[in-house]
Amino acid sequence: MSISSSITSHFVTVQGLQIHYLSIGTGTPILLLHGWPTSSYLWRNIMVPLSQTRQVIAMDLPGFGQSSKSLEGSYSFNYYDRMIDGFVNQLGISKTGLVVHDLGGPVGLMWAVRHPEKVDRLTLLNTLVYPEFSWAVRLFLLATFVPGIKDWLVSTSGLVKAMQIGVKNQKNLTKEVLRNYYSPFQTAENRKVLLKTAQRLSPKGFQEIAEKLPQFKIPIRLIYGENDKILPDVANTMRRLKQDIPQAQLTALPQCGHFLQEDAPEQLSQLLLEFFTDQ
Repeated sequence: MSISSSITSHFVTVQGLQIHYLSIGTGTPILLLHGWPTSSYLWRNIMVPLSQTRQVIAMDLPGFGQSSKSLEGSYSFNYYDRMIDGFVNQLGISKTGLVVHDLGGPVGLMWAVRHPEKVDRLTLLNTLVYPEFSWAVRLFLLATFVPGIKDWLVSTSGLVKAMQIGVKNQKNLTKEVLRNYYSPFQTAENRKVLLKTAQRLSPKGFQEIAEKLPQFKIPIRLIYGENDKILPDVANTMRRLKQDIPQAQLTALPQCGHFLQEDAPEQLSQLLLEFFTDQ
């Protein structure tokens, strides 16, 4: 399942790091942020349909995909805020739509609440928002520090297993698709960086997001796969968001797991296209 030839691949330098991104279309951008352990490749089947109405940009966050993987990076909330803001500034973007997933949720939302004037519409997919973590998240975070277990988590077999756990429709995860997810992490240093990206987001950062996000008055869309074995409490997160943000629209996709971009790309594309076209 290759990337459409109409999607172009680019690099830009942000604070001395090479940042890779995919782009298609014209108009006010929509920035797509992936999570752990994926990359801009996650959005390949969403980008073409979504580009009917606006430019679509999928960024490889630092530490992921084809972007730089520096062990010196802190991978904290402040670090990702600077990198995302530097990225949009390098591209000359003054206002953008934002779609976030998994780890891209907290880091993208932190950037959004600190630069609210730059975001015109926001969509949250299966992600973390609040500082109260589920048992599954706490267990995962603990595992990233345990000798032996942490090495397996970021190994090829560990990354393949993570993707398989996160997808309900296993037939969508072909060998080629899986290879695109694990191939960026073939060196010991890159795998150390991947672990670091999972360890450095502070509870205080989540608290800041939880306090500031409800202040947004822009249109907000909540879409999640119900069969999420990676974030098993995602339904509670989404219900809480709906309470905190009254204008938010909520949609649950029953036949989807955590990676709904792999489980139901056509359905997700249609929902996003309707949201970003509805002016």
